[in-house]
This record gives sequence, C-alpha cells and structure tokens, in this order.
Amino acid sequence: MSVADQWNAIGSKLPETWARVSLRLELPDRHATDRAAAQLAPTGPYRIEPAALQFFVARDGSALGPDAVTRLLRRVDSGSLSLTGSQAAPEPMPREETSLVASWDAALASLPADWSDAYGEIEFTSTDYIERAAVLCIQMNPRRDGTRAAFRFRTARKAGYGVAPEMARRCLERCDEESIRGTVTILRALSDTSLVATQGPVWLLSGQTI
Repeated sequence: MSVADQWNAIGSKLPETWARVSLRLELPDRHATDRAAAQLAPTGPYRIEPAALQFFVARDGSALGPDAVTRLLRRVDSGSLSLTGSQAAPEPMPREETSLVASWDAALASLPADWSDAYGEIEFTSTDYIERAAVLCIQMNPRRDGTRAAFRFRTARKAGYGVAPEMARRCLERCDEESIRGTVTILRALSDTSLVATQGPVWLLSGQTI
C-alpha cells in the first residue's frame, strides 16, 4: 500500500471531531529519510530516529491540511505510516443569547452621559433576518453593510441626523417580538456636539460620508 493510501486508511478511522494528528513515517534507510524529509518539507517534519520522521496534519489551521498532506505523500516512494496521537476539536462554547433590546440598552450604557451622536451596528445571527428586519427598523434608516448579515445606522440623543434612541429601541422591540436575533454595537460616538446651520456631525468611513 502506498504511503498516501496508508494516510487515507488512517484518516478514515479517525473520529469526526478530530482536529490535529501526529504521524510517524518509518523509511527504509537514512538516504530515503533525507529524501522524504525534503518531499514533506511543507509539513515541517522532524527526525525522531535515523530512519523515521514525525509530522502533523490539522483541520484547524495549526498545520498543513489533510488534502495537501495526501498530495505530498504521493511523492514518497515507500515507507510505513502510523498514527502517534490525535486531538479533538474543542466543543463550541454555548452562546449566551440576549434580546436585541437588551443588547441596545447595554450598548447605550457604555456611552458617556453626555453623548450626542452615535454610529451603531446590528449584526444578525442569520441573513434570513435581513429583509424582515429592514421593514421593522425602517425608522432607523438602516444601511446594509456589504454582504454581511448586518445593518448600520445613525442615532442622535437630542437633535440632528439619526434616529432617536427611544425610537431605535422600539424598532428593536419589534424585532424581538418576531424572534429576530443579533447583537447591537456602538461603533463610534461623539459627545456634546452643537448644531450650527447643519444637521449634525458626520464621519468619513472608507471615503464615504456617514
């Protein structure tokens, strides 16, 4: 069996949750080991015995991936490959889900008491929410942020351009009532601004006025 086929056989027996494995490759002699080390250089192999190499394969980005390793092993003429260790991917931490209103209240609480203007973002947990949320949040004049599942908006506490924080909260209540999930973040904020023949301050972001 070729070395690449040996790796495929090992991989087929690994649990679905594997993230990283270490492999031992035994070669016929020192010369073959030198040649295999050069052929497998992208994996960063190291010699553990005069005629044996060890290297890692990973699906989490910490080492070369399984498909790339398969291609490299096809260059190795002969050898005996064995599994010497494996690590499972960590279980994802349960995500604490809060309402959009609670997220909005927390975002406002982080601002100084004299804040006057802010630029915020609603990041939804799914793009499926975008269309309906745009209707429910129409008073916020939301702007889609590229292809992300996110809206951005202006808010003004006393006067000027942007939705009033109370109206923004009401829009988010409507989303909560329809089980639309996400997180609200304040991206930029100004304090104690004064309007002089304008609708309020503006920000320049990537060459665009917001």
